[in-house]
Amino acid sequence: MSEDLRSAPVPPVGPQDHVRGPEDAPVVVLYADFTCPRCALAWERIEGAPLRLVFRHLALKAKHPRAVALACAVEAAARQDRFWALAASLYADPGRTDDPHLWARCPELGIDLDRFEADRRDPAVLDRVRADVRAGLRAGVTVTPTFFAGAEAHPGPPDAPTVARWTAGPGHPADR
Repeated sequence: MSEDLRSAPVPPVGPQDHVRGPEDAPVVVLYADFTCPRCALAWERIEGAPLRLVFRHLALKAKHPRAVALACAVEAAARQDRFWALAASLYADPGRTDDPHLWARCPELGIDLDRFEADRRDPAVLDRVRADVRAGLRAGVTVTPTFFAGAEAHPGPPDAPTVARWTAGPGHPADR
């Protein structure tokens, strides 16, 4: 028997979301954090899949001490249209996420370091991260990563058949 911990549905995709992929591709919402090894594995498994990926933060300092700081860093990068570049960089090199390594990544990724430093400390950036976390918790997210394909939650890194089912979209024979 599985217990549904949701007090609200997954919020619809909106202008505040980080979205990539073809507009006509199946939509998958990912709740993750940048310090989670399982999230890095999930990222690797979905990289290049023909999905419309929506990224939302589930950065909990109690689980990972740098989770909130890294979420704020990626949000600061987003203000320079570099969200996906920094996200991919962090997942590709999870052993180097402290500040000196973040600073070194900025010029490589086309991020203005002075602006990045100011933006990641902006209270509005922290509010943005916290809003994702609250919405995720209300939607019943308890682990990272958690994917939502439609209303169905998929905790943990997806396997190849799951990614294939997502990319096939609704009505795929595996969904029947």
